[in-house]
Amino acid sequence: MELLDAMKARRSIRKFKFTPIPEAFITQLIEAARLAPSGSNVQPTRFVVIKSEDVRAQLSQATPLPFVSQAPVVIACCVDTESLGGMVTRARELKEAGAFAGTPLDKIDPEKYAKGKPMDPAKAEAYLRLNAAIAIDHITLRAVDLGLGTCWIMMFDQEKVKQILGLGDNYNVVALIPVGYADQDPNARPRIELTKLLLKEV
Repeated sequence: MELLDAMKARRSIRKFKFTPIPEAFITQLIEAARLAPSGSNVQPTRFVVIKSEDVRAQLSQATPLPFVSQAPVVIACCVDTESLGGMVTRARELKEAGAFAGTPLDKIDPEKYAKGKPMDPAKAEAYLRLNAAIAIDHITLRAVDLGLGTCWIMMFDQEKVKQILGLGDNYNVVALIPVGYADQDPNARPRIELTKLLLKEV
């Protein structure tokens, strides 16, 4: 499927068939997320693939949306708050891979580059979530390509989900993504006109 076709076909699916998803498809969704870019290549996104009927049922205690636990698979998309501690290593990898070649960044010491980006906790969390959003978008578009439906869910109790999944304090859940074969065919959602998006050309 062409990328633009996948973008046009993607819908938020809220009704799923009970048909199991091939294991290879789940792997491909996580691989799509792995390929997503991230700031300074920090790669902070982590995933919990929830297939167990029992664990999915427990999720109904953490979200008011019943269709989340009714999907055959739910992917909990998380960020590792400790990943920023590896920024020196990630910056060094970028430099060695030639990512900075031909730019002023090529002359910067990776340690100084990383230390030049201090962030308070709120800014760090926003930064990590922004990077996770890119990975999540990769998942949703790859799902369309595989004939699957998804829905990006942020209506959940953070602490309850973390407790259900047994996640450590360094992980924050950004979104729950129910995944399955769609049992509905929604119309295209309304979008504002292109002319309203473009503020100006200068």
